Amino acid sequence: MHRSQDTSRTGSTTKRNQRRALSGILSQGMGLLIYAALVGCFLASASAQEKLAATPPMGWNSWNHFAERIDDKMVRETADALVSTGLKDAGYIYLNIDDTWEGDRDANGVIHPNAKFPDMKALADYVHSKALKLGIYSSPGPKTCAGFEGSLGHEEHDAQTYAQWGIDYLKYDWCQQPPSNVEEMKNAYTKMHEALKKTGRPIVLSLCQYGWNRVWKWGPAVGGNLWRTTGDISDRYSVMAEIGFNQNGLEKFAGPGHWNDPDMLEVGNGGMNEDEFLAAPLIAGNDLTKMTPYAVEILTNRDVIAVDQDPAGKQGFRIAQEGPFEVWLKPMADGGKVVGLFNRQRTVEQMTVNFSQIGIPGEASIRDLWLKKDLGTFKEKYSAYVPAHGVVLIRIKSK
Repeated sequence: MHRSQDTSRTGSTTKRNQRRALSGILSQGMGLLIYAALVGCFLASASAQEKLAATPPMGWNSWNHFAERIDDKMVRETADALVSTGLKDAGYIYLNIDDTWEGDRDANGVIHPNAKFPDMKALADYVHSKALKLGIYSSPGPKTCAGFEGSLGHEEHDAQTYAQWGIDYLKYDWCQQPPSNVEEMKNAYTKMHEALKKTGRPIVLSLCQYGWNRVWKWGPAVGGNLWRTTGDISDRYSVMAEIGFNQNGLEKFAGPGHWNDPDMLEVGNGGMNEDEFLAAPLIAGNDLTKMTPYAVEILTNRDVIAVDQDPAGKQGFRIAQEGPFEVWLKPMADGGKVVGLFNRQRTVEQMTVNFSQIGIPGEASIRDLWLKKDLGTFKEKYSAYVPAHGVVLIRIKSK
């Protein structure tokens, strides 16, 4: 990897280079380049529960933008927006309700939604009528993170209720203090996994436990389809960069069905400039009814989504670093390579990938995935100007 400073490039040339970043920074969700990590391998059982998430789940979650304001009406509007904006056709099919939907339990221990969700089964039917899937949220503790009813001691009650409603995805959030030992956490997640499996309905199980106890090492064994590897995300470049680049080293756990999860997308929430967006797993967290064309363009980039959903399920990893300049590589099922040139500096910089670094001899064809443009044939190396806090994302095929 080579880089040289260039602070004189201004005007339209710099703007074109900046636009190349589109979402700009880090990528598990957008392209599996950094984050989208399939972890572990299939479990021995061939049940429907364990065949889920062969590629990274794509969809939307209510928390980042709506938090406790989420209700039935917003979920229906979001379902409509997933269809009308083209996100559903691009692969975003899970519509996940986060915390604060929970009401009280009845005398039989069955959970009921609160007044914001008058009929969860009817809501699920509406979401399914759009060819989408509905997700929900709970905690293995007595209370959720927002202080609502958790699932402790009611795992089978809740799993059966979710199945009867038609739920397709469960985010299961450890809201207690870190456990005294890893077995406590393993047991809690195993209990819910077994309860979900007993229903006979395929329900994705998302473990939310902030990377404690090296969850990537045991997540598959407790039935997790994905698990958080970090603390909560926020709409700031420094947080995005820390979360994204810290995924390096987890690629050895990759395999279809089980994913590292560095939290939700912040695309479209407005806290970063155009070159500072982070793509976490492809679970959007913005108001889909008020997206700019630019946000839609980022979220529906088919070239990048194809990398994320590549059937080989191999996680990207860092192959070179020089201070704030990093080169990441993701091998593809067709033998090609996806390379990200990441510039964490505050100035526009030129960066280079040598084909010998990525196992490609001689000449190779290059496609810019953000621009969706074939750039031609290059010999031995490829160089590009990378905007500040940005990334150039390319697909390389040997000639």
